[in-house]
Amino acid sequence: MSLKEQITEDMKTAMRAKDAERLGTIRLLLSAMKQKEVDERIELDDVAVVAIVDKLIKQRKDSIAAFEQAARQDLADKEKAEMAVLVAYLPARMSAEEVTAAVQAIVADLGAKGPGDMGKVMGAVKAHLAGKADMGQVSAAVKASLAG
Repeated sequence: MSLKEQITEDMKTAMRAKDAERLGTIRLLLSAMKQKEVDERIELDDVAVVAIVDKLIKQRKDSIAAFEQAARQDLADKEKAEMAVLVAYLPARMSAEEVTAAVQAIVADLGAKGPGDMGKVMGAVKAHLAGKADMGQVSAAVKASLAG
């Protein structure tokens, strides 16, 4: 079963269970997926769905930070609940050591040296690690490996 089908099944389950918060988050995800399909006239595969989930999680993290800074814990808690539902659709994340090792291998393969090659390395790393690792962590690992 594809990730897209799994999300649709989870929506039906949430409807039957009358789980309003979970249902709302899943509908939001399905809406974002449908929007991407309509805009680009494509059928989403699992990699594209993971990218959308990643984007929505990043939005939730930004919102949580803003709400906590504004002392709106009620809204921050709502965003955290949505983020917990979305995280379930991501594949298992790589550890920091695995990310560093993968980045160093890619840097060695490309023969990249110095910060000037950051764009080239990030393009290759993004293709290999998309959905498997937090891209902020990946970017830090690339900077570290190019600086040393």
